[in-house]
Amino acid sequence: MTDPMPNTPLNALQDPEITQPARSQWRDVWDQFKHHKGALLGGGFLIFVTLAVLFGDMIWQIDPKKLDIRNKDVRPIYTAIWNSDAKVSWGNPLGTDNLGRDQLAQVIAGGRASMAVGWAAMILTMLIGTTIGVLAGFFKRLDGPLMRFTDLVLSLPILPLLLVAVTLFRQPLRANFGPEMGMFILIVGVIGVTSWMQAARIVRGDILALKEREFVLAARAAGTTSRGIIFRHLLPNVLSPLMVSATLGLATAIITESALSFLGVGFPSDFPTWGKMLADAVPRMQEYPERVMLPGLMISLTVLSVNYLGDGLRDALDPRIRGR
Repeated sequence: MTDPMPNTPLNALQDPEITQPARSQWRDVWDQFKHHKGALLGGGFLIFVTLAVLFGDMIWQIDPKKLDIRNKDVRPIYTAIWNSDAKVSWGNPLGTDNLGRDQLAQVIAGGRASMAVGWAAMILTMLIGTTIGVLAGFFKRLDGPLMRFTDLVLSLPILPLLLVAVTLFRQPLRANFGPEMGMFILIVGVIGVTSWMQAARIVRGDILALKEREFVLAARAAGTTSRGIIFRHLLPNVLSPLMVSATLGLATAIITESALSFLGVGFPSDFPTWGKMLADAVPRMQEYPERVMLPGLMISLTVLSVNYLGDGLRDALDPRIRGR
């Protein structure tokens, strides 16, 4: 049997580790991410909730808006464990509300609305924040005005501003796009316009550091345009902190939409969302505490899973703490 690597002077000088193929950066990120148990659980739960609210109505085919007064105030089936006299029904495993609407169908439909607002508002927030951060960090003459504008928006009270914006633009958007789509556009726009400041500051700080690096100076010396430098060299390098900021923005958008619906200035009263379910359950929370716990638990677990996912992405994407 012949030796696959003959012992020659040239082979003796070669480092066997150099001849091995280079590891992918994303493989290193995954190797770090998969050891973060909280991030794996959070990501798994977020995927489960997203799939459940998207395709749950194909399995549980009950109209969440259907009123059944004769079947109202049905308790969830698990309440029979400690209260044998509770009115339960296997046809409504999570019970019904005071108007006879099925709670499981409302959780699915409400989650679809809340998650759609969260994802859309997060994307809009990242687009606005990234644009302003890149312009402020790359162009020196725009840095001062854009950052002062960012400081101005940060100083505004967000919740009163949201309430004023919803009050001013609710009726025109409802008239043009319908009651549900109009409120969706309004809520997404209001959340996106009032939540981009953190992303802008993160991107600006990274751009200020990156634009003085050797590869950017070499690209500039080679005649690359400012647009080419931004899209080919700078934006790919700020993707990691943007992904972490996006997860936090998703959690913020879900909480903000739930707060607006809870205050009664969100979607129409017959349109289920998690915040609206929570508001409807508050007047009778002493008699039926599970009605408050169900939407509250969904909001809390979803936001918690997003935060854990953000922590895992931060640890995996930051090379300074990767491997700890």
